[in-house]
Formats: sequence, C-alpha cells, structure tokens
Amino acid sequence: MSQTSDSARLYREKLLSDPYRPGYHFAIPDGDGRPGDPNGAFWADGLYHLMYLYRSGITGGFHWGHMTSADLLHWRQHKDAIGVHEGDGGCFSGGAFVDDDGTAYLSFWKFASKDMKKDNGGIAIACSKPPYEEWTRLEPIAINGNPEPWGTVDIGGEHIGCADPSNIWKKDGVYYMQTGNLCVLNKWGRDPDSDPKYKGDWVDLFRSEDLKSWEFVKRFYQDHPKGDDWPDDTEDDMCPSFLPAPDKKEDGDLTDTMLQVFIAHNKGAQYYLGELSDDGLTFVPKTHGRFSWVDNTCFAPECLIDGRNRHICWYWLTDNIDGDFDSYDWTGVYSFPRCLWAEKGELRMAPASELDRLQSHEQRFRVGRITDGVKLDVRNGESFRIKAEIDVKGVMAGFAVRCGCESGEKTLIYYDAAKKKLVMDTTKSGHAGRMTVEKAPFELKNGEKLSLDIFVDRSVVEVYANERQAICRRVYPSQPKDAVGVCAIGNGDFGVVTAWEMTETNPY
Repeated sequence: MSQTSDSARLYREKLLSDPYRPGYHFAIPDGDGRPGDPNGAFWADGLYHLMYLYRSGITGGFHWGHMTSADLLHWRQHKDAIGVHEGDGGCFSGGAFVDDDGTAYLSFWKFASKDMKKDNGGIAIACSKPPYEEWTRLEPIAINGNPEPWGTVDIGGEHIGCADPSNIWKKDGVYYMQTGNLCVLNKWGRDPDSDPKYKGDWVDLFRSEDLKSWEFVKRFYQDHPKGDDWPDDTEDDMCPSFLPAPDKKEDGDLTDTMLQVFIAHNKGAQYYLGELSDDGLTFVPKTHGRFSWVDNTCFAPECLIDGRNRHICWYWLTDNIDGDFDSYDWTGVYSFPRCLWAEKGELRMAPASELDRLQSHEQRFRVGRITDGVKLDVRNGESFRIKAEIDVKGVMAGFAVRCGCESGEKTLIYYDAAKKKLVMDTTKSGHAGRMTVEKAPFELKNGEKLSLDIFVDRSVVEVYANERQAICRRVYPSQPKDAVGVCAIGNGDFGVVTAWEMTETNPY
C-alpha cells in the first residue's frame, strides 16, 4: 500500500474515533468547512444533490463539494462542482435550479482574483446536464460586481447587493434571482444617520430571458412590521432561498404561499412566509420567524423541493469551538434535513421521515407521572432518538441528555409553561462551545400534550416540539464516554417514552 493510501486510512480512522464527530448528521468529508454553508441543493431523477462550501487544501480557494443521495441518509461524493477558476479565489454561497429540460444551474457568488485586477467578481452561473458530473460556467458572468466595496454593484445611482444569490426560479418563461444585501448594509446602512433604504434586511431582484444576460429589476422586498421580533435594522438577508410552501409535510400540494429562508449574520437563520405580487416582482412578507434565538448557531439554510413536494432544508450548525479545524482536522456539520410546510399561515417543521430507517434496538420506558427526575437506561447515550407525549402538569417538563455521572455535565431540553418557550440549556453541557440558554417561542394549546422528538448525535443535539418549533445546537462534553445519561425531568405525565439507538451513516 502506498504512503498516500496509508495516510488516507489513518485520517479516516482518526475521524471515526473522534467523540464529537457526528455519525448520522451530514459532516463535510474533507477540507476546511469554514464557512461550511450547504449550497446548490436540488432534486432530479430520484436523487438529492447537495453541495457544501469548503476551503480546498489543494488550491487554497473556496469550492463547492458535490454529494448525492437516494435516501437523504447515505451520501456519495463526486468531484467538486465548482471552485477556483482561472486564478480567482473560488466561490461563496448560492443556490440551484433545474429547468424544464433537466439542465441544472448553480448560481453563486464569484470571488475575484487575488490581486483584484483580473476581474471584479460578482454573480456567476454554472450549468450541467444529467448525470450532473461536469459543470460549465456561463459567460459572461451574470452580474459584474464592484471591486470595492466587495459584494456590491452600482446601478442607476443606487447601491445594489451583489453577493449570495438565491436559487433561480422561473415565471411565465422569465428567470428571476435575488442577491443578498450584507455588503451594502455594512457600507451604507450601519450608521445612525444612514439612508433608511440601506438599513436592515432586503434583497434585490434580477431577471433574465436566457440565463446569460441579467437586468436589475427592483428591490424585491423591504417593508415589513417592526418589533415583535421581526428583523431590526442590524440584520441582513443573505443565503436566501425562495420556494413555494407545501400544505403538508409530504405528498401535499405546493401552494401560492412563498417561503423565504435566509440568515442575518448576527442572529442566524430565519424565514418569511408571504405572497408574490400579481406581476411576480414583489415579495410581501406576512409572517416572520426564526430558527436561532440566542446566537447564530443555526446558520446558512439551503432548501429544495423534491418529487414528493417536500420543502426540505439543511442548516450549517456553526462550529462552537474556536480553531475547531486546527484542533480536530475536520469541521462542517449540518442539521438533519428538515421538512417545512405551511398550515393556516403558520410554518410547520419536522425531520424528514427517512430518519426512521436509522432506528434500531427500540426501548420503551413506562415513566408515567413524575414530579422531579427519573433516569432512563438508554442503550447508547451518545447516539439515540427519544420520543415522548407529555401531559405537562407544572412549570416545566422535558429531558436531560448527555448527562455525566463524574462531571455533572448535562444538556437540558424542556417546555417552560410559564414563559411559553421551548428551551435548550447548554450552560453545563461541557468544556467548550457556546454554553448558553436558547429559548424559542412555543405555546401548547388548551388540552394539548407536549410532543418531543429529540436526536442526540455526539456533538449535535436537535429537538422538535409538536411539529411547530425546533432547536438545534452543538455540545462538547468534557468526558464524552461518561456523558451518556438520560433523564426525564420536571412535572408531568410522561406515559411511555420510546428510545432508539441510531445507526451511523457517515462513512468516517
């Protein structure tokens, strides 16, 4: 065996033995995933395509790795779809679109050459036909950006966003695409006396009839209510995804309600539910919500619509340890694919049902009525799923996971009945990471039980409540092999709690 093969094997074995590398949440297979945005997701011919942003150790620039899966669980790696091109710095985030003839298009933020003289970067597009192995860049690039400030372009005397394009969509034979606003906001909207039109979140709309020549149309949206946790003037709109919302989790119909999923860099992933104007040129947000409430751990969403009319979203779970890649030789973890749909103007959410296939060694615990805490002898406290229907009786009820007997560490997940919040408390979760209390707005209806669906995958803890709210965070127990305890906590009737060990799907 060659020295190169030996090195590759040793590297894989090191990753397999790492107590923080997840087993069934997608983890970038190689390279430095900082940033590790999911990008370019699309479904075609029965396969899910997912791109991941990473810095290549070969070119030193940013690339999109390319993975495919038939089941959302097991992923096959292909050669990179796009990366460093003609001496530039590679590419940052963007989206994907499949046209009527099956051609797939990747829209992305193109980096300029290192000396900033060869080109000015901007928004570029690459295309490929089935089986989507070879990607060709369209020339000229879609939007040629300013050399300074980066990520902007001036059109008609206005400062326009020229970064993080959305997926492309098609209406009445015309193609549309959004561009993110962070760079414009940073330059012209941060000061108290800045022009109000450059403050806060918005996106700019471009259109094309041939996918090659693009023209600026107008600001796609900006006006929305203030307060009540709607975005404030400090928040941007980047990594936008714009797709219709289904009326069911799966096998439903796509509706006229549109779902804009995006990030504010300072406050993480969030969304708008709204409508398109009759001419398709204005998005009107009706409802706003967040996927991250205390920091930006849930970040950089990427979405697609599959053959079952499911709106599926991945999030980058930002690494919580400074210098993570340098310490562990790996980085870049995604949430499990999350289905999003709308019912009565409310966003609903649940993990994709494929996750059920990973369950093994079912355990049923007859917990019943408790007023304090009950330990559950879960088979594998590092990698499991637990579900419960809880009749909440007191102030709070939920679970403690990754509990360490020796260290006293634990991660708390519970419903706060008084404050009407779904809570994940990681203040005692370990020796590193973002140890904080995250509280998501959530209220049980009259007579409704608390339905918790919790996933633990080494350094990932993900929880769903009643298909209406979810929190996902990273945790780093100081003694990972000791931190395997699970307890039911609080005041309520837990009935029968079901747990499963989860089969790992990451190859290393």
